[in-house]
Amino acid sequence: MKILSLDSSARTATAAVCEDGAVVGDINLNTGMTHSQTLLPMIHTLLDSTSLSVGDIDLFAVANGPGSFTGLRIGISTVKGLTFANGKPCIGVSTLMGLAYNLKGIKGTVCPCMDARCKQVYTALFSSDGNTVSRIDEDMAISVEERTARLTRTAGDIYLVGDGAKLVYEEAKGRIEHLYLAPEHLLYSHASAVALAALDVLQYNPPISSDELRPAYLRLPQAQRELKKKLANKPIDESKER
Repeated sequence: MKILSLDSSARTATAAVCEDGAVVGDINLNTGMTHSQTLLPMIHTLLDSTSLSVGDIDLFAVANGPGSFTGLRIGISTVKGLTFANGKPCIGVSTLMGLAYNLKGIKGTVCPCMDARCKQVYTALFSSDGNTVSRIDEDMAISVEERTARLTRTAGDIYLVGDGAKLVYEEAKGRIEHLYLAPEHLLYSHASAVALAALDVLQYNPPISSDELRPAYLRLPQAQRELKKKLANKPIDESKER
């Protein structure tokens, strides 16, 4: 099975082609350019360099959240367009699960952390035995302090990965033994890891159509959060209450 996978959920834009679990091609860019500028050219370059066409792809996989609202929309919209136009199936993979698969070869607890701003991280826990990755808990948005507090109750070696990993590491170092930061080349998103995670997801979830693909935001966009806060603080007009 040939899988074309994408991850545009954070600062890094990444695309990969994997065949039967082997990485055929993997492109990662962290240039600061918007994903709308980089993602489609990356896909074109990747397919051209691997002598493949979109029609050769059996499944499209995409990191569908949590992450940047704009970044997720760009990646998911791209996959929707490719699958709809070519009549191919797709599958959404948790961004945090994809990050955990960066460290599939280690033995211990993998803790993906994505910077969610406002001193919060998107995070979850996974267990890796060196060959397989298993989920321990669900994706969540919590404060850096709360993430650290929960890790103090986690036994064994803990490996932090993701663009929020350094935030948690700085908060937790000296308080938690056997806490490690992933090396720089494995710290950020890799679409090849998303593809490997997709293969495992397919064991319990079938592929879906482009219409069924949805983002998993975990929390409301900032504009909606600010509106909700403003409405909550709005004084009651007693004349309308009568």
